Amino acid sequence: MGQPVRDYLLTLCVTAAVTYLLTGPVRKFAIAVGAMPAIRARDVHREPTPRLGGIAMFGGLCAGLIVADHLFNLNSVFELSSEPRALLSGAALIWLIGVLDDKFEIDALIKLGGQMIAAAVMVIQGLTILWLPIPGVGTVALTQWQGTLLTVALVVITINAVNFVDGLDGLAAGMVCIASAAFFLYTYRLWYGYGIEAAAPATLFAAILMGMCLGFLPHNMHPARIFMGDSGSMLIGLVLAAGAISVTGQVDPDLMNLFAGGERAATHAMLPVFIPLLLPLTIIAIPAADLVLAIVRRTWNGQSPFAADRGHLHHRLLEIGHSHSRSVLIMYFWSALIAFGAVGYSVHSTSLWIVLVIVGLSAVGLILLLMPRFTPRAPRWAEAFVPPRYRRRRQAAAEAGTEAEGQQPPEGPEMASQAPERTPVAVGVSGVNGATAIGPRSRFSNRDRADSSR
Repeated sequence: MGQPVRDYLLTLCVTAAVTYLLTGPVRKFAIAVGAMPAIRARDVHREPTPRLGGIAMFGGLCAGLIVADHLFNLNSVFELSSEPRALLSGAALIWLIGVLDDKFEIDALIKLGGQMIAAAVMVIQGLTILWLPIPGVGTVALTQWQGTLLTVALVVITINAVNFVDGLDGLAAGMVCIASAAFFLYTYRLWYGYGIEAAAPATLFAAILMGMCLGFLPHNMHPARIFMGDSGSMLIGLVLAAGAISVTGQVDPDLMNLFAGGERAATHAMLPVFIPLLLPLTIIAIPAADLVLAIVRRTWNGQSPFAADRGHLHHRLLEIGHSHSRSVLIMYFWSALIAFGAVGYSVHSTSLWIVLVIVGLSAVGLILLLMPRFTPRAPRWAEAFVPPRYRRRRQAAAEAGTEAEGQQPPEGPEMASQAPERTPVAVGVSGVNGATAIGPRSRFSNRDRADSSR
């Protein structure tokens, strides 16, 4: 089999292009059918924004699978494995439930049941966990019921973790894209580097998931023109979990020739190799910590663990002075550090420089957290490639235009008095993309409606 990098790249590009092109018509459709809820007091966005972005993402998923099925180097994935069909079946079911929830806000228990059924559908078609490497014990084969329960649990947890983190524009799609990129590097190394065909489906899933997120991000970055809604967040969460399930229990340690000795010694030697199997949990790490802290905080204050508040991680980033975009970029940074750090450690677990790089980048991340009001300025040669707020020439041109008209810019107290007042925006999770997939959305009797809509 030839090197399939170009086939994966083509699949990724087609998936991203289809998702990107479909998002515009889907936005108009969402507005037409009324899938655009009014703004609430705790929402971050200022204008009513349509959801149902998951429709475009599901179209990109289907396009990616169709293209991959007709490529020479990837066709064998469909011939030798039923996992792509299992993924498509589960994705279609969870996507349909998400679309209904975006439009009608169905009951939380129905969504939870739908997530479990979608996971069961994939298990029935062969997408399940077969065995696990346990430190100090060795390779433990799972029974059918154990594998099914573990698979369903992983799918449900990942789906709701992605939905939970979807509280700011572009946050969930970007973090999932980062995790899937790191996961792609790991699974491709297993397949092409070690010749393990069982890792091919997971590699394909990761490439398609990257395309889905990259195609949707231009429409979803702040200020978002459309939200993915539950139809999108639950869909990408399921695809992310499917990749981990596909490769877990399918890798034969004897094929990697990384060690010699008994089964217990083999498991210890493979621990760095199996660390990236936890990469889908990198998308869960931040929201899971946020979830635990939220439960402790609300219980300590005598509130219900499911009561809405403004104490989430992205709320705190906004409250200490970070902008919307910078808060998202900081969370991108930490996700990339965890994901790619795990991949680097799996390749060279004995290299000290990997640990030093991770420690150094962690220090940089902490500095960024402590400097919310620092506004960087790009050099003049790079101003054409950065947003206008980072350009020096914009301010100079404005001052020159004012002086040309014979009007001196106001200074001192006059400038402060003439400056337009800014209305503070309530900090909170978006009502469209901030609720957990299994938790009910809070309803308020008084809703703040925007003066205009997109």
